[in-house]
Amino acid sequence: MKQTATTKTSYHIPVGPIHPALKEPVFFEFEIEGERIVDVDVKLGHVHRGIEWASRKRNPIQILYLAERICGICSFCHPAAFTLAVETAADIQAPERAEYLRVIQGEIERITSHVLWAGVAAHEIGFDTVLFLTWQMREKLMDLTEYLCGNRVTKGIMTIGGIRRDITEDMIPKITDTLNYLKDNFEKLRKIFLDDKTIRMRSQGVGILTKENALKLCAVGPTTRASGVKKDVRVDTSYFAYGDLDIDFITPDVLTNEVNGDVYDRIIQRLLEVKQSIGLIEQCLDTMPSGDIVVEPKIPKLLNQLKKVNGEGVGRHEAPRGEVIHYVKFDGENESPYTWKVRAPTYNNILPWIPMLKGEQIADIPIIAASTDPCMSCTNRVAIADGSKKYEMQKEELHRLSIEKTRRLMK
Repeated sequence: MKQTATTKTSYHIPVGPIHPALKEPVFFEFEIEGERIVDVDVKLGHVHRGIEWASRKRNPIQILYLAERICGICSFCHPAAFTLAVETAADIQAPERAEYLRVIQGEIERITSHVLWAGVAAHEIGFDTVLFLTWQMREKLMDLTEYLCGNRVTKGIMTIGGIRRDITEDMIPKITDTLNYLKDNFEKLRKIFLDDKTIRMRSQGVGILTKENALKLCAVGPTTRASGVKKDVRVDTSYFAYGDLDIDFITPDVLTNEVNGDVYDRIIQRLLEVKQSIGLIEQCLDTMPSGDIVVEPKIPKLLNQLKKVNGEGVGRHEAPRGEVIHYVKFDGENESPYTWKVRAPTYNNILPWIPMLKGEQIADIPIIAASTDPCMSCTNRVAIADGSKKYEMQKEELHRLSIEKTRRLMK
């Protein structure tokens, strides 16, 4: 606690860093005056799972299954970026049909992630009915993922030089039915998030990230596009079959004719991207060529080829949260890569939290943090120190404050 010359009293509230259920703890320290945040500091590095180190004892095919466990929600985008990096280093070009299949899998994952995010965001401001609606939609997508991949979470679909499972003609009706279901429910979701008065009051003008700060702090994905920055790896550096598809940058002004960079714009951004992803999947189904889905089906032969690679490669993929980068280096002597480095999109979207949170109320912390769709542990408590006195606010208490603010606005 400290006092200023104007007798205002500020308190330091530490949030985090440890929550036993999740994998990426983060530590916040807030300075508040009353209910308003005047400063915030973010610290990372509280846990090390050793995934990159584990790759030193595995071959590239085995590493694919490590990569998809970096994030359960993004279990396609990490092996996709790793595969692109290895293919660049080894000068391998996947068959054309495989590139279209990769787009379909990536866009299904994007929709699934954005719909999940919409439910979590609704929960953070006390709209659990919307949470159940969005997760009902997500369940349809999980069923489709299981139908196409055999798995619901870790898909095991990517391989170096192609993709492991094809989409046959008799499978297309199932995909089409799911897309039609999403279209039928999309308008309902849009009305809830964009037309509901209380959601607008909780999100408009809250957690603003200006275009200048988005660029300066290197934000990625929907977080930066919602601030008006036209940055998308699918368009900037076309990969897979994106270069053959009708795709362009999406920013909130497409719908509202203006960009404010607030939580409301980040809601709009993801809803627009869901609609875009549905269209991309339909394009792939309509134009996908026939042919092989993998360059070398014999894994021992592929591994023997990779063992001789002496070089490095970078794989960039537009994950649901933004650009994910994988770097690999081979020394031409070992089956395992000499090194493998990963940069997930959440890393870039942490520093933007600082300008988003400054000046806002404590009750807005959950929805502002959630609006970037972070892939890391939430905290289980908030400890507040007032001189010699100390008391704790549990995670449930912080969530309660957010719901109470929603109810006050609804009156």
